[in-house]
Amino acid sequence: MHDKINISSLKVFGTHGVLDIEKKEGQFFYIDAQIGLDMSKAAASDDLDKTVNYADICDKIAEYTSSNSFDLIETLAMGLCELILEYSFLIKSVSITVNKPEAPIKQTVANLSVTISRKWHRAYISYGSNLGESLDIITKSIAKLSSVKGIMLTQKSKTIKTKPYGGVQQPDFYNGMIEIMTYLEPFDLLKVLNNIENEAGRVRTVKWGPRTLDLDIIFYDDYVIHEPNLCIPHIDMQNRDFVLVPLNEIAPYAYHPVYQKTVKELLAEYISKPVIEGTIT
Repeated sequence: MHDKINISSLKVFGTHGVLDIEKKEGQFFYIDAQIGLDMSKAAASDDLDKTVNYADICDKIAEYTSSNSFDLIETLAMGLCELILEYSFLIKSVSITVNKPEAPIKQTVANLSVTISRKWHRAYISYGSNLGESLDIITKSIAKLSSVKGIMLTQKSKTIKTKPYGGVQQPDFYNGMIEIMTYLEPFDLLKVLNNIENEAGRVRTVKWGPRTLDLDIIFYDDYVIHEPNLCIPHIDMQNRDFVLVPLNEIAPYAYHPVYQKTVKELLAEYISKPVIEGTIT
């Protein structure tokens, strides 16, 4: 649960809409924002530096709304969500409502609006490579991921050298784990990871076979997703030392929502198998 800063009916002139007259003449929009953050330190200290300046946020909402022109107010609302989430690391969530009371429609209505809500999510991404200049590929790919809008790298494990999993004859792997904060939804995050894999020359031919780069979502908050192209938590993570060892390094108390055990507990259950073979780099 977060404390909230509420901004109601911020009046801004803009040129958002699909009709030419809306682009040409514009109209007034009224923006509502609900911003989630922990304000306990600010309340106790009476210190502005421990919260966010809502007057400045109002200015930024107004500037963004008036200086851009979108066909859809959905696009405007999403852009404002991203703007506010990136305004300060103190902000954990935001909900934006764009009100369009002057919408040019035939029927009489008091108001038309859309609401979009986004927040920062914590995700753990495993990485692996055993083809090409693996360590260089991993370094460049993590840097590329960190540069994507809506993703912040917060922790990285050591990179370990491990034996292949699955019985396919191939070179040893370099594996590790990163923690990110992201406001991308799971399938949007998966798309980003797949694009980075493809740019690194990833070819999917042999199951559990060699690859230039492998990026897998292990956890995404406490989400449980079972879809053909995405399973969260990763469906076989509990059987993979190259996942459990680096994940335990950076998040031993991360909780598996299906098995209802911590990573530390899952790793302890794996004790009968070799935890790691190879060297730490």
